[in-house]
Amino acid sequence: MFELTTSARLRRSPYFATTVAEGANSFTTYNHMLMPTGYGHAEAEYWRLINGVSMWDVSVERQIEISGPDAARLVQVLSPRKLDRFVVGQGKYVPLCNHAGTLINDPIILKLGDDRFWLSIADSSILFWARAIAAERGLQANIVEADVSPLAIQGPLAANVVAAIFGDWVHDLKYFWFRNAEIEGIPVMVARSGWSKQGGFELYLMDGNRGADLWNIVREAGRPFDIGPGNPNACERIESGLLSWGGDTDDATNPFEVRLGSFVDLDLDDSIVGIKALRAIHTEGHRRHQLGVVLKDDAPFETHSVWYSIMVGDQKVGDMTNGVWSRRMERNIGFALVSRLLDVGDDVTIMREDQAVQGTLVDLPFL
Repeated sequence: MFELTTSARLRRSPYFATTVAEGANSFTTYNHMLMPTGYGHAEAEYWRLINGVSMWDVSVERQIEISGPDAARLVQVLSPRKLDRFVVGQGKYVPLCNHAGTLINDPIILKLGDDRFWLSIADSSILFWARAIAAERGLQANIVEADVSPLAIQGPLAANVVAAIFGDWVHDLKYFWFRNAEIEGIPVMVARSGWSKQGGFELYLMDGNRGADLWNIVREAGRPFDIGPGNPNACERIESGLLSWGGDTDDATNPFEVRLGSFVDLDLDDSIVGIKALRAIHTEGHRRHQLGVVLKDDAPFETHSVWYSIMVGDQKVGDMTNGVWSRRMERNIGFALVSRLLDVGDDVTIMREDQAVQGTLVDLPFL
């Protein structure tokens, strides 16, 4: 048992006290914040997400706000995906790359106005990156981390809960679209999004002092649907084939290797960060690709925090970047970032700690 000390470098979320009161007993760090990863009932938390509705503190999903006269230009310069038809109220999934074409984040970009955007980021310091690129290009934009803290409501019954709070209009929101709202004086943005394939919404709290109030409103509205606390679920996200930047990527990963090629528009002009490198990678061919792997080992294992080498004979051909016991498939599964010489149906050996485990490559998603 040890104590983890919080500070300005490791912050608590506006929902921290309520998650502790709910029984959160494990946390991870993400974007210099604490995020709950469990409430002591892993199986119940999983099935609640699959069959019902779950609420998650995902305030670690920070919003980098870019505003000002050159905001739209800067957002496009940062993005290798075309944003020319981007409209207010819409979000787009974007693979951000550095000048070498390496994937450095995969945010949802939200358009709040013609000169105001949020980058809803994964776990890397895009605030500094955006400021550096703006300075490099001489663009006039104000770039800050906004006081915005998402609360996710996920699962097949999520729409019922959100509609009970805000009204039936939430059913008309398209995926990644959003709308401003207010509940009991709390300003929020309601977005149809979330890191699961079970359906859901995220409420972007815009007043960090009202976290407990918003949590309790959602908790009460979800009571008829047996809502309960949870977190971005490793088992469900792996079954569903959802990428985790920084978990399934390394310092050399490009978008084509991890199934994000469809979000890259190679005919963008040369001013876009990384586009020339991405064209070269596309022409030459990327070395690796991401597949699933099903292990021939019936002993369930928990999600691992290191990559396991994947072998064919005595040659390393890639890495298993994550792994989990699938509760629906009742098999050990994971993602494989492997040489493109390998394909679906090939048998491989996974060097799991001191044990060699046989597996077969499959397509993603698993389910």
